[in-house]
Amino acid sequence: MRALTALFISLFLASPVTALDVSEPAEPPMFETIDAAAVTLDEFLWTRRPIVVFADSPFDPRFQEQLELLEADFEELFIRDTVVIVDTDPKARSDVRLDLRPRGFALVLIGKDGQVKLRKPAPWDVREITHAIDKWPIRLKEIRDAQGKE
Repeated sequence: MRALTALFISLFLASPVTALDVSEPAEPPMFETIDAAAVTLDEFLWTRRPIVVFADSPFDPRFQEQLELLEADFEELFIRDTVVIVDTDPKARSDVRLDLRPRGFALVLIGKDGQVKLRKPAPWDVREITHAIDKWPIRLKEIRDAQGKE
């Protein structure tokens, strides 16, 4: 029994000790929107998935609800490489508005390939948006790559 105890102690002491990371966790990303007048959709090609929210006024209740829904669980959108673009001024005729031609409130999801994947005339919560994104081919490949599968 003493030999077994000695063996156990020697194996325990000989094993490498790994340091635990007790530092503060990284700050979650802040929810930010980009004004459609300041960007073009081509800027995000192959790097980000634009989520574009249109309204005829920033006071549109659907627009305000959509921003609240996005902000409530933005970390999930951040994981999926999204960027939120807003356009509430139809008279400004931004490049994004001219490309997508919305009527009133619209939620438009665009893939990294620059293609419009989904248009919705009503607000969607983050859970619905992420389920939609997770079905897209490029996202499926990202998930497989993260799991180490081909």
